[in-house]
Amino acid sequence: MNNLAGDISKLILKRTVRADLGEVSLDSEMLQVLMELDGTKNLAQVARALNMNMKNLRIILSKLYKLHLCETARDATPSLGNDFFNYLSTELSRAMGPIADVVIEDEIIEMGESQTKFPAHRAAELVDMLARQILREERKVAFQQAMVKMLREIKT
Repeated sequence: MNNLAGDISKLILKRTVRADLGEVSLDSEMLQVLMELDGTKNLAQVARALNMNMKNLRIILSKLYKLHLCETARDATPSLGNDFFNYLSTELSRAMGPIADVVIEDEIIEMGESQTKFPAHRAAELVDMLARQILREERKVAFQQAMVKMLREIKT
């Protein structure tokens, strides 16, 4: 799962403790980031607290993920409900026809997510990926305009 794709600023991570991990070596930046991952702060807050840019934070988090030292705090990360996906399906069907639901499902899987627990902070990324698949420009614009209204209502 590629949790670190797209805008990660709203993502909330927590430290994980594994008994079977063995010895690991952490540099000072990795340790600082790990200590900030408390399961309540989003990554924008972590970056501010450490005076670190998001690019460097993403690199360090990638290392921590590979070592299985952090994970997404799913319970703290708002997810999208059925209302969003029903609206998304309706609007994409207007632009693409009956294949819309299959395209949505494929994109969600490609993003490494599931529809039942799709993180709200990745909604705009999903809409953008879907819009790229609409071939007729006027339909693409209509889809994007309709979805912008819905995206503004999402609490992340």
